[in-house]
Amino acid sequence: MRKNVWSARIVPLALAAVFVGGLSATTAAPAQARTETKASAQTSAQTSAQTSAQTSTQASARVTDAYYLRFNKSSVTNSRLELVKRTPGRDKVIKTYKAGSGQVKNTCAVGKGWLPNAGASKPYAVQWHRKNFDGIINGFVIKISDRKCHNGTKRTELFIHSEMKPNGKQGTIESERWTNSGPNDYYSNGCIKLNPTNIKDLFKRLDRVGWPKKMYVVN
Repeated sequence: MRKNVWSARIVPLALAAVFVGGLSATTAAPAQARTETKASAQTSAQTSAQTSAQTSTQASARVTDAYYLRFNKSSVTNSRLELVKRTPGRDKVIKTYKAGSGQVKNTCAVGKGWLPNAGASKPYAVQWHRKNFDGIINGFVIKISDRKCHNGTKRTELFIHSEMKPNGKQGTIESERWTNSGPNDYYSNGCIKLNPTNIKDLFKRLDRVGWPKKMYVVN
């Protein structure tokens, strides 16, 4: 009789232990699943971000020799930037934009002279482009390579740009607001300058046909 009582006491305790142990195992599984799901989501997000970055880089790196830019200097505030397609015989000018460059015609004047010439033997390199550049100049920006003028002075920080905010919209301060009220907007610190509509049109065309590797400067 005592043996049966003892057994009767042990069985509920054993069942309780099994129940608690099973409950612990049951509650641990969802926690582990949540951790694994979270890790999987993080990995997926990282992979997606890396893929997006690679795609963006590939898109930005799309270049072509079929087109080039040519800056035809006439005056500091009234010159022409041309998008040109290479064709048999004479190359074809696809689009021409009014452009300015510098404040004086002295190509060796750092920060205010217009661009030194660059012919077929040594053109400028079109290095990169951005639609959301944020710096002293903003928004739609094309970087071209450095160049030495005729006396050996090196011209650096050369760009094709306009006047706008980093998001491409018009701002209120002078460097972010294009007024079209006169030639003053076309003055630059030595860069090539287009109005906002024209530089956006240039980007649109080059995004479609491919970005040129070279720019020539003539007068």
